[in-house]
Amino acid sequence: MKNFKIYLNAPITLGFVFISLIVLIVSYITHGASDIALFSTYRASITDPLLYVRLFTHIFGHIDMTHFMNNMLYILLLGPILEEKYHSKMIGIIMGVALTTGIIHNIFTDSILMGASGIVFAFIILASITGDKEGIPFTLILVTIFYLGSELYSAIFVKDNISQLTHIIGGITGALIGLMLKSPKFKSEKQDTML
Repeated sequence: MKNFKIYLNAPITLGFVFISLIVLIVSYITHGASDIALFSTYRASITDPLLYVRLFTHIFGHIDMTHFMNNMLYILLLGPILEEKYHSKMIGIIMGVALTTGIIHNIFTDSILMGASGIVFAFIILASITGDKEGIPFTLILVTIFYLGSELYSAIFVKDNISQLTHIIGGITGALIGLMLKSPKFKSEKQDTML
């Protein structure tokens, strides 16, 4: 116990969680007005400057504590592992998937999008790829089949307020980034920059 200490690991992951918690508290205080103004994305006039802000900031907004906890538990579980493996900068880039999901969501749907589920699914797929061996891990194939299958089923047959489109985009992003990070070309470029 003498050497027991708490240290801050995974700064991007922890920063994301704390920002999301503050946004949730502000949402409760403003009765959701802050979510509509800043922390959700939806179709709006292209002359509205907040439209472009919301394309990024919608990932911090959550409808309630349950929605927040569901996303943050996955992010806190997977984020530190991925951040240690791929470093903070890469995790920040993956979180930038928000722009892609926001744009595609606004083009193809009329609904409001908020939350970090696209990031969660990018992390899930990326975690299934993580490893040092060459090739495509069998776990990635299984996770992709189970995950895409359930999301496509839900998109077609289940009427709910969940954006399966965002989950699918997040999963595809995680897969593409993971396969890029595993490629021999990326590994050799990374080693060259370290020398």
